Amino acid sequence: MCEAPRLRCDAVDAAAAAADVDVVTTRGRRRIPAHSNVLATASPVLGSILERRLQKDRESGKKAGRPVVRIRGVTDDAAAAFVRLLYAGRCGDGEEDDMEKHAVQVLVLAHAYQVPWLKRACEGAIGARLTADSVVDVLQLADLCDAPRLHLRCTRLLAKEFAAVERTEAWRFLQENDPWQELQVLQRLHEADMRRRKWRRKRAEQRVYVELSEAMDCLDHICTEGCTEVGPAGRAPAPAPCARYATTCRGLQLLIRHFSQCHRKSCARCQRMWQLLRLHSALCDRPDRCNTPLCMRFKQKEQEKAAVKAGDDGDKWGLLVKKVKAARVFSSLANRKQMSSTSQC
Repeated sequence: MCEAPRLRCDAVDAAAAAADVDVVTTRGRRRIPAHSNVLATASPVLGSILERRLQKDRESGKKAGRPVVRIRGVTDDAAAAFVRLLYAGRCGDGEEDDMEKHAVQVLVLAHAYQVPWLKRACEGAIGARLTADSVVDVLQLADLCDAPRLHLRCTRLLAKEFAAVERTEAWRFLQENDPWQELQVLQRLHEADMRRRKWRRKRAEQRVYVELSEAMDCLDHICTEGCTEVGPAGRAPAPAPCARYATTCRGLQLLIRHFSQCHRKSCARCQRMWQLLRLHSALCDRPDRCNTPLCMRFKQKEQEKAAVKAGDDGDKWGLLVKKVKAARVFSSLANRKQMSSTSQC
């Protein structure tokens, strides 16, 4: 039972004896034996430092002792954790304790010594423990260490919990001592809010295009096959409602019935129906065989306008037609994919 510790100590002593460089922490309180090839492979900065030290020793003729690499500005334990992580080459289960205790200082070292994988791991470890109390300090750290992933997580938390962040001591200290940093933070929040509003506006526009695409499909269905209240000329309406009856088809049928009976020129509902008929004509690729009313007439009018001149209204209308076309294509592809997955199940 006493052999295992002795063997383990012998292995540690052998590894220390084989080391050819010493990592010295702040004020020289701790010397960590290491291998120059491991350090140089893990970090190009450490490799450059070691190469200069070895060249300096060769030029001076110094042979006694091992070269020294000094890691300053962090605690001894953080420096030792940094060396252990360089040897591990990853952040697995065995390195969780080092990341939990020294992630902030190791991030600074990973940035200074250019170790990208360790820098990303530290960003993830710090971001996972981010709170409203620490986000201001971590944001400054992310700026100093050029950590974009951590910076993004800080910005998201600031936007989400800014009311709580404003009550923290760190934010009050920032307001009193660094108004320029405060202005930058507020500007980032404003930009994030503008991007969010723009995204919401685009989503709302996309929903409108999808609804218009569904309305075009329903209009074609009503004028070709008929539905419960409206059908093509010479045919009775269908006895059973279609799949889109409750969402789109019923409202469109009511609009068609109103359009056929109303004679007011300034009727808003009739103008909406005129626009739907015009949009259908712009999207229709078979106007000579189309059952939708006024399809060929609108097609000829659009061709005459295009032949004369395309103004601002024509540009906007053409953009609307393109957007609805794209929405119809995407909707068709999504339906095909859904039907394919359903058939496979």
